[in-house]
Amino acid sequence: MRAAVIFMNGFEEVEGLTVVDMLRRLDITCDIVGKTSEVTGAHNITIKSDRLLEEIKSEEYNAVILPGGLPGATNLRDDDKVITILKEMNNEGKIVAAICAAPIALERAGVLEGKEFTAYPGVGENIKGGKFREELVVKDGNVITSRGPATSMEFAFIIAEVLGVNADEQIKGTLWDKVTGR
Repeated sequence: MRAAVIFMNGFEEVEGLTVVDMLRRLDITCDIVGKTSEVTGAHNITIKSDRLLEEIKSEEYNAVILPGGLPGATNLRDDDKVITILKEMNNEGKIVAAICAAPIALERAGVLEGKEFTAYPGVGENIKGGKFREELVVKDGNVITSRGPATSMEFAFIIAEVLGVNADEQIKGTLWDKVTGR
């Protein structure tokens, strides 16, 4: 299994890095994909990209994941390469996931048409083309969405489980079961 987490300047650090960390702990190959070789988050944390956005192809991945944050989510939404990858992966039935404000990119790509989804409070209610739900994580077919920084762990574990990886050991090892009763 291989996942791409696409980072744009202004990304929410907790959402992006938690997902990368948890998927890697679960032995899922997870590439940090950046528009440039270094990407800076909304809270001035700079990370290095494993791969550049311009280099990747949808057929290389089983999942594409978008962290939120502002202006990270709008940068994702406004990037034509991101939209192309989202459309291709969705058309192939692969996992398309977004958290916080990043579902706005899924909206632009047409991925949310007829789907239930969630997003950060105040963002989801303005997205057209899908049915907004106020749950922490929503999975509808191949589309997985989540609310925000505090939901990042559950978001990551659900992505892993949909990829066919049992996350139970990691859930216990990170004490997530103590937090959630999962």
